[in-house]
Amino acid sequence: MQVEQEQEVRAQIRWMIRRDMPEVLAIETANFEFPWSEEDFLQCLRRRNCIGMVAERDGRIVGFMIYELQKSRIHLLNLSVAAEHQRHGIGRQMLNKLISKLSAQRRNRIVLAVRETNLAAQLFFRANGFRAVSILHGFYDNTPEDAYVMQYRYLPERHAALEDAARTRRMAG
Repeated sequence: MQVEQEQEVRAQIRWMIRRDMPEVLAIETANFEFPWSEEDFLQCLRRRNCIGMVAERDGRIVGFMIYELQKSRIHLLNLSVAAEHQRHGIGRQMLNKLISKLSAQRRNRIVLAVRETNLAAQLFFRANGFRAVSILHGFYDNTPEDAYVMQYRYLPERHAALEDAARTRRMAG
């Protein structure tokens, strides 16, 4: 079995705006069995502490994330990358953007819930420094499925290494 070597591509990560919604919904619908509706997105984004960001490449939205700022943590509500852009580093770039918002003084962790059957997401988050910390039994309305709560904790030495890597990438072009 041959394993494809995927090359990381750079994406611009910016705030989500209203006209991004059709592309965001297309990615959401293609990637999830129980996708968020447009109303779900709008209801969330109307809240003062809820933020949407998109990853853009060559003028197209290739991924997005929705997160909520809480007192001592960031709650990642939704993250998705278009199928044809997965395994190219887009999701990692979005996570790194979120991780860069952490500090020892304020928000020191990122938490999220992932379906027990979504092994790909579990492995992705684990590869990016997240650890399962608890189980939410019967968490979802649409299935009896459980969710794993995964968490990324701010560690000053890990944060410094990420900043060094980002600086090196910027200098390399």
